[in-house]
Amino acid sequence: MYHDVVADKGADVYAISPQRFRAHLDAIDRRPATADSLGSGDWMITFDDGGESALPVGQELARRSWRGYFFISTDAIGRPGFLDWDGVRAVAELGHVIGSHSVSHPDRMADLSPEQLLDEWQRSAAVLAEELGGRVTTASVPGGLYSDEVGRAAAAAGYTTLFTSLPSQRPGSIDGCRLIGRWAIRRDTSAAQAAAAAAGRPLPWARQRAAWRLRGIVKTVAGRRYESVRRTLLARR
Repeated sequence: MYHDVVADKGADVYAISPQRFRAHLDAIDRRPATADSLGSGDWMITFDDGGESALPVGQELARRSWRGYFFISTDAIGRPGFLDWDGVRAVAELGHVIGSHSVSHPDRMADLSPEQLLDEWQRSAAVLAEELGGRVTTASVPGGLYSDEVGRAAAAAGYTTLFTSLPSQRPGSIDGCRLIGRWAIRRDTSAAQAAAAAAGRPLPWARQRAAWRLRGIVKTVAGRRYESVRRTLLARR
């Protein structure tokens, strides 16, 4: 799971430089699978948020004949730092999958009501489908806060595959929607670490699961204060 690939990473812990990104791809050196052909030992490459770096990233993948998944928050399209509609269409025309990352990218998706969840999934899919001329059946959970209610709402909205931020190597399902966990790339992730995760080696996945569980406890205790405290700490760095 990648986010932005930019030279000026700022305080974003999930943004990496273009040079490091290419080093990751060189180290992995094995074509990613797609959701409909995912088998044991396969890996996939995804990008959340729809930042403006998605187009050069998509071009880099296309040069390698790799297919990526790009998840777009529709309210962000055209805002500074994000793709506009021409950019979204250009990424799709390179052969990549465009999926939903919700409408508004809530900080705490799992805290929304069932009606709000369904609205986030349905409206984003409808907007993307209208602009791209095809049905959107793939999505990823914004903010990393997954719950069964989030998954059920995605299934009810017509999604067949939902990517989470849970570092799990075992796909699951809910109401007929396939659930796929992901290993998160951070700004300090080395090429060797990325290659080990893509190869399915257990240690990097186990370490990230442990950190994920700890972060989940902190999120539960801090509640809605978690994101504001996190942003404050990152800004101080």
